[in-house]
Amino acid sequence: MEISTVKKMEKEALKSSGIDFIKLGFALFFMVAVLAYSFLSTGGIPNSMFLAIAALFGAYMAMNIGANDVANNVGPAVGSKALTMGGAIIIAAIFEAGGAFIGGGDVVNTIKKGIIDISAFGGNVDPFIWAMMAALLAAALWLNFATMMKAPVSTTHSIVGGVMGAGIAAAGFSIVSWGTMAKIASSWVISPVLGGIIAAIFLFAIKKTMVYQKDKVTAAKKWVPVFIAFMTWAFVTYLTLKGLKKIWPDIVDMLAFLPDENKPSFMVASIFGLIVASAVYILVRKTVALNAAKLDNNRDSINKLFTVPLIFAAALLSFAHGANDVANAIGPLAAINDAVMSGGISSKAGIPIWVMGVGALGIALGLALYGPKLIKTVGGEITELDQMRAFSVAMAASITVIIASQLGLPVSSTHIAIGGIFGVGFLREYLTNTGQEEIIHIEEVAIEDEKKVLKAYNSEKKTLEEKDAKSKEDYERIVNLYQLISDEEKKIKDAKKHIKQVEKVKYVKRDTIKKIVTAWVVTVPAAALLSAAIFFMIKGIVL
Repeated sequence: MEISTVKKMEKEALKSSGIDFIKLGFALFFMVAVLAYSFLSTGGIPNSMFLAIAALFGAYMAMNIGANDVANNVGPAVGSKALTMGGAIIIAAIFEAGGAFIGGGDVVNTIKKGIIDISAFGGNVDPFIWAMMAALLAAALWLNFATMMKAPVSTTHSIVGGVMGAGIAAAGFSIVSWGTMAKIASSWVISPVLGGIIAAIFLFAIKKTMVYQKDKVTAAKKWVPVFIAFMTWAFVTYLTLKGLKKIWPDIVDMLAFLPDENKPSFMVASIFGLIVASAVYILVRKTVALNAAKLDNNRDSINKLFTVPLIFAAALLSFAHGANDVANAIGPLAAINDAVMSGGISSKAGIPIWVMGVGALGIALGLALYGPKLIKTVGGEITELDQMRAFSVAMAASITVIIASQLGLPVSSTHIAIGGIFGVGFLREYLTNTGQEEIIHIEEVAIEDEKKVLKAYNSEKKTLEEKDAKSKEDYERIVNLYQLISDEEKKIKDAKKHIKQVEKVKYVKRDTIKKIVTAWVVTVPAAALLSAAIFFMIKGIVL
């Protein structure tokens, strides 16, 4: 039996190592192909080797973004079983790449978030190129490590840390905009707290309007269209504000009735959202009414009604993420490409199609090869998710960004999504424990009563045992008292055990929280230190 078990373990280990080897092969092939293309297409230009190596680092960074960050968009849908792992990867890969190509824009800021002053380089191109290369590699290495540790972290914060560390190494601490860094640090608190509160509010609203109702089917017919319409408004608004902002001037040129603005205003985005939401409300209301007869009067039936919206949410979140976060991989690479081609340093740079391709394809490939690990963590290893909980998390992801963008608050999409998961988990704990308080009180009162009875039995036993002349009835009573005392002690012990079990109801895994929050706090300084070290290494090799 033991030999058979060992053989099975060996077989599984060989199978696992074989799959890992194939994944590594695909990843290396992509990176080498990017390196070769970059070098062959720019050969003969000064610093073309640096550009080729930077392209390699950009490809590596893009894959790590796909492996780590995309889990936040599809993890809840997978954890709630609205999507299979394979379906989630296919949808996310298509929409991430589509978002990067369609909404990634023609121009990107070379220095993410304006955290360093490029004038500090004094127009000296070489240190700038080294700094951007160091930032890319450091951010990618940190993301790789975080993915191995199953910790979802912010790719934006990773590249911010990388740029900051390399900038300090190149030109000193004065190069950093510490006010901007303080805002970024504040997002460590703002993002998860806002995300958690909004997700908890939506989940409680769903429970109050449908789950806690006697006639759940009638409640669902009334409220499901409202929730899904509100979700539609939020996502169309979110997508317009975040996913289309870089190509908005082109959209304005095509649609003459739109205000002539460089980026969409909240009012325009909101009107788009209302138009689409109205149509969705009518459609969903008819659909739910037609299928009401097939619904059972239970929680599972309500959950199933949120399955399709969750699939759309995963797709739209992935599109918006691809449009926004592809810049984390290609921003520094576009900066290096611009510096090599023009021989100067610019705050904004055009994006060649091959650079955009590196970002878009790299994210999709990284997700397909290494994304499942983090998707499982986000979807099921923080708290248990069903469709309505996952729906609440998706709502938090869009609503929080809309609120933050209007108030000018710095937020991280990663921290919002994870904060939303924390929020629904802690709400479940609160609602469960609130209901258990009465049980605990009853148990505590019962324990006090049992202790009084136990004390009386012990007192009677002691009196009888100290009696000089004992009758037959006394001995029988003493034996009976021993049994009664044993029974009372067992009742008290069982009641105390039950109280501990009730008090220990925790739907959010504390160890996972500690690991993730630690990774969030460490991300910027870790990427910065790593980037500074890489910068000095590159400088030492070159000079």
